[in-house]
Amino acid sequence: MSYTDYFLSDKQLLEVLAFSTDATAIHITEDAVIQYANDAMLAIWGKGRDVFGKTLENALPELKGQQFIDLFKQVWNEGLTIKGIETPADLIVDGELKTFYFNFEYRAIKNANNETYCILHMAKDVTDVILGRKREQDLIEELRTVNEELLSANEEIRAANEEIRAANEEMTAANAEISAANEEIRAANEEITASNEELSESRKQLMELYQDLAESDAYFRNMVKQAPVGICIIRAEDLFIQDVNTAYLELVGKPRHEIEGRTIWEAVPEAAETYAPIMNDVIITGEAFIAKEHELELIRNGIPENVFIDFVYEPMLNDNEVQAIMVLAIEVSDKVIARRSIEDVEERIRLAIEAAEIGTFDLNLVNGEMLTSERFDAIFGFDKHVDWTMYVNAVHPEDRAGREAAHKSALISGKLFYEARVIYADQSIHWIRVHGNVYYDKAGKPQRILGTLLDITQFKRLEQQKDDFISIASHELKTPITSLKASLQLLEKLKDNPTAPVVPRLIDQSLKSMRKISTLVEDLLNVSRSQQSHLKLNKTEFIMAELLNNCCSHVRVTGKYELILQGDLHLKVNADEHAIDQVVVNLVNNAVKYAPDSFVIAMKVEKKDDSVKVSVTDTGPGIDPEKIPFLFDRYYQAQSAGFNNSGLGLGLYISAEIIRKHGGQIGVDSTLDQGSTFWFTLPLNS
Repeated sequence: MSYTDYFLSDKQLLEVLAFSTDATAIHITEDAVIQYANDAMLAIWGKGRDVFGKTLENALPELKGQQFIDLFKQVWNEGLTIKGIETPADLIVDGELKTFYFNFEYRAIKNANNETYCILHMAKDVTDVILGRKREQDLIEELRTVNEELLSANEEIRAANEEIRAANEEMTAANAEISAANEEIRAANEEITASNEELSESRKQLMELYQDLAESDAYFRNMVKQAPVGICIIRAEDLFIQDVNTAYLELVGKPRHEIEGRTIWEAVPEAAETYAPIMNDVIITGEAFIAKEHELELIRNGIPENVFIDFVYEPMLNDNEVQAIMVLAIEVSDKVIARRSIEDVEERIRLAIEAAEIGTFDLNLVNGEMLTSERFDAIFGFDKHVDWTMYVNAVHPEDRAGREAAHKSALISGKLFYEARVIYADQSIHWIRVHGNVYYDKAGKPQRILGTLLDITQFKRLEQQKDDFISIASHELKTPITSLKASLQLLEKLKDNPTAPVVPRLIDQSLKSMRKISTLVEDLLNVSRSQQSHLKLNKTEFIMAELLNNCCSHVRVTGKYELILQGDLHLKVNADEHAIDQVVVNLVNNAVKYAPDSFVIAMKVEKKDDSVKVSVTDTGPGIDPEKIPFLFDRYYQAQSAGFNNSGLGLGLYISAEIIRKHGGQIGVDSTLDQGSTFWFTLPLNS
């Protein structure tokens, strides 16, 4: 349950206020209509609750002609607060008109538009105090009169003594008068003694109250000074600093003489712009302001520092009026910086994991529950988190024994590692690599495994391509080398007969084998250059159509294929002509390779925005969509049969690198049973 559940309703607040011993009433309109008065106020007026809703003049007609009705109108119309001290008022109480004395306050309560919407009327009956003071003054006056009479009596006594000396008869009469005067003096002395006792008792009570107040003030100030948090007491009316402890001085980084005897914003001017309006609002509303981890710049020991502070502006009330503001503050810079550092490290780790496309998991070995990241689920082929057993069942049946062995070994060694295949719902197979650390309890029993998961399908594919490449390269190099070796061996036997008819044919065969070897080695060198960014471009301006018309003589001479040139035959480009020729040859070779029965190959040049697009189109069987994403990978060879099915699987990869170096794009559009179009673009403004 929150604190707000205990908040009182308006009705409950008024019922509680009714028991207050401080007389309080609320009036509305300039006629001072009584909307509410508590029991203490009704007792002062000598009235019941039937006065609610009446004007003050109707409820208390005896006030007519006194100053109070006009004072209410002045407070309402001018939005003032008027106070009276020991003000007399004639009121009819218990049917009798009496004079009473009051300390009172008429306060205009305003809305946000500075308009008065009610008057708060507070009063305190000080009649007994005034009458007591008056009685004391009367006693003093009576004592003064008695003293004067005593002096007069003494004069008479002296006169009587003179008369005694003159005449014994008059002495008797004078003694009688003196005796009567002494009786009066004794009575006066008794009254004076009683008054002195009353004054002494009042003075004693005042001294006790003063002593209690002094002790309370000393206790409070000592508590402020010893508090472990910064405390500063600020007077509300002028923001003057009344008290400040050592912790607050250390917080703001200033000596005591620069703080005491000044207003708060004179002492800490760097915080005034932001926090002065907040403090003013606390003074006006009487509501505390609580700040958590506020960042501000303080001039501490003459040096600007950015710090983080938790603080409270707590209003100190007296008669519902803010008399002072208590500032409680504590620096939390170390906590904030430490938390932010942890958050920064966590964010960097998260970004690193996301960038590396690594899945993470937390396996509870006690209850079998496992927490996984979204990437972990995706690598296993799931679009949401599933039960641990479903992850286990996704592992390829042939790899489950290895996974189980790795887990058993990890419980002993503390390290988990294995590679396995997983089967997706579409029956596609993917490779994963699992790393993890085992964590144990104090008894050495394994409790959990924290680890990472990586999709290594592409790595395995490249590894397979590498193995395929080694096999293909060995085969491709072995054939021309074997042929070259045989030709050279025959030439060696015929060196004494250089005119033999077979010699020219052996030489041609040797040269053909060398060209084949040179082509294979050049492909490998181009791959190496592209990987090391050493593929240099020698750009010149040339007409693209002329390059297309002059290339691919090895295809034309067979007489089997017809190369057709289409499009803009005059479009010029600025590029490496030799490299682009190599690209076109590779694309034409690819058309022959994937469409051996497409005897017409179309080459087209066209302008597309700020680029030139060159395309090579065949009408063959098309390419399987599953193979298209890998056509431009290193060592990739699709199964085919046609004009030229040999090679290292590097032609399209090298072509893609050449086009990328030129700032262009390369791709293929293919539809099964309709043909394929290999294309590339080059920027015209290069």
